[in-house]
Amino acid sequence: MKTIYLVCAIAGAIIPYSQFVPWLAEHGPDAKGFLLELFSTRIGAFFGLDVIVSAIALIAFILWEGRRVRMNVLWAPIAATCLVGVSCGLPLFLFMRERRAP
Repeated sequence: MKTIYLVCAIAGAIIPYSQFVPWLAEHGPDAKGFLLELFSTRIGAFFGLDVIVSAIALIAFILWEGRRVRMNVLWAPIAATCLVGVSCGLPLFLFMRERRAP
């Protein structure tokens, strides 16, 4: 499972950024423009809000489960979640947890 989680974490960073980097190159670091585009349609808002709620739940899970099993470096999957998304943060955390397991 470690390999699957690691591959998913890498794909979870590369695939979303394949769309974000060209947008960033075109618009620059425009947070307002980003949010306007994200929430410009109901479907976009659906996905945006879904990811925000999922990210909050994931960060709570990382903190709870990470402390429970005495994991180190919990900041890494939290940072991956905030800077990339749940698609990277969750598999990264699961990879780290599998590495910690006996």
